Amino acid sequence: MRKIFVITSLLMALTASAQENLQRQASASAANKKFATIKELPITSIKNQYRSGTCWDYATLGYFESEILRKTGKTYDLCEMFVVNKDYMDNATHYVRMHGYSQISEGGSCDDVLEVIRQHGICPENAMPAPGSLTGDSLANFNVFFPELERTISSIVVKGAKAPKAHWQDSVQAVIERYVGRCPESFVYEGKTYTPKSFAKKLGLNLDDYVSLTSYTHHPFNQWFVIEAPYKWRLKPSYNLPISQLMDVLDRALDAGYTVAWGGDVTGDFTRTGLAVLPDGVVPTQELRQQQWDDWRFTYDHVMLIYGKAVDEQGKPYYMVKNSWGKSGLYKGIWYMSRDYIALNTTYIFLNRHALPKQLILSL
Repeated sequence: MRKIFVITSLLMALTASAQENLQRQASASAANKKFATIKELPITSIKNQYRSGTCWDYATLGYFESEILRKTGKTYDLCEMFVVNKDYMDNATHYVRMHGYSQISEGGSCDDVLEVIRQHGICPENAMPAPGSLTGDSLANFNVFFPELERTISSIVVKGAKAPKAHWQDSVQAVIERYVGRCPESFVYEGKTYTPKSFAKKLGLNLDDYVSLTSYTHHPFNQWFVIEAPYKWRLKPSYNLPISQLMDVLDRALDAGYTVAWGGDVTGDFTRTGLAVLPDGVVPTQELRQQQWDDWRFTYDHVMLIYGKAVDEQGKPYYMVKNSWGKSGLYKGIWYMSRDYIALNTTYIFLNRHALPKQLILSL
């Protein structure tokens, strides 16, 4: 037993050392990289989700802020905690309606933000308490909040019961409001009074314009299906395309002046330095995408905003991506993600249907 423990400890130490070496090599590689911008679209300021699993929220609101910029030239700072408040209650409602057979999720997708705005509206950032302020932190910290919320929601559906606990909505809402605040019924913005729904109308977004596109072979191409991912609990469908066509859609959208929200995997070759590239020799084929999805090497764990295109010193194409980890990394919160990395690691893209090729619009 002693020998097994020593060998196991040694292997763990060697693995940790190897990971540290890879991270140092990645940092050095990123530091030496030089990029030339090909296309850069306007975006709003970089935010920090901090200790909360809300990249989907920050990225999608950032996406809608960029859409408003594109359409009107106006800059808004929309409230992530409003979305959290409404979305987590929607998540609890879905859990109860499914009799407990669904995900209680801190994560989400672009569709969550779209549906919150559609159903509940939105407010500016300063209409609610600043993230973290109700718990004495400077930014959103869900380390205590979400486990408490999860316990509260999971206790609603008792095994063998013929109905959920009475008045469960009150207990769930109380936990949410204790940590992120109460959503305002009305507020003043630039001298005028709005409700969340009237403010959403003011933004000039047509919420029917937005679609999710994906690329997998376990469903037919050119059809809608619900991506089987735990964080996509809302069960909204995405339109399935071959990966070459999906990448063409992404490029055409950026070239036409449309930013794109991106959901995908950042567990592999995505460094904290601001660089995401595939290892030498890895080719992002349709078959490899499917293999990695099916054997869990590839998952859906992050959402960001693609807003530009660039090339490195060798002329290799990259995308300029706004993250929600504050101004971290070598590029102050911006990531350069290679085209091959995006092709292999994309779960879905979320964008305005008017950015699509006309033939594709007609088929949706």
